[in-house]
Amino acid sequence: MLADTFKITIQNNPNPNLPNVDLDHIRFGREFSDHMFVVDYKDGEWQDARIVPYGHLPISPATSALHYGQSIFEGLKAYKHGHNVYLFRPEENAKRLNLSAARMCMPELPVAYFMEALCALVRLDHGWIPSQSESSLYIRPLMFATDEYIGVQASETYRFMIFTCPVNA
Repeated sequence: MLADTFKITIQNNPNPNLPNVDLDHIRFGREFSDHMFVVDYKDGEWQDARIVPYGHLPISPATSALHYGQSIFEGLKAYKHGHNVYLFRPEENAKRLNLSAARMCMPELPVAYFMEALCALVRLDHGWIPSQSESSLYIRPLMFATDEYIGVQASETYRFMIFTCPVNA
C-alpha cells in the first residue's frame, strides 16, 4: 500500500546561482533553478524522494532509456502575482504523465506524490519566478527507465525528476 505522501529530504544548494542571474534577460531553457526533485522506483515502489542541488546525472551507457526510448515528460508553469504563486491545473499534468506512463509500460506516480514534490520544489525555488508580466517558471517533470540492460523489455527501475527554469514572454 502507498503512503499518502512522500518523505522528501532536502539538500540546499550551497552555491546558489540565483544571485548571479538577471531574470529580466534570460534565454528560454538555458538558465536552471538551484534545485531539482528526484525519486527512484525500484523493488515495486517509489523511494528515496529528495530535493538536491541542480546538476548533471551520472548514468551508465547501458541505461535502457538511452537505447529504447522509455522516457516521458510533461511541462507546466508557475506564475507570480504579487506575493502569491499560481500553478495552472497541475493535477491534470500529473494525470497526463500517468497516461503516458501506462502507454510506455512504466509505473504510475500517484498524483498526491506529484503534487507534493512539485509544491516542495516550487516553494524552495520561488525566488526564480520572474515577476515581469507574461514571465513564469517553466517546470519540467520527467520519468525515464534506469535499468542497465541491453535488451528489448520494459525496465524494472525508473527515475522521476522535476527541474525548473525561469522564462520570459
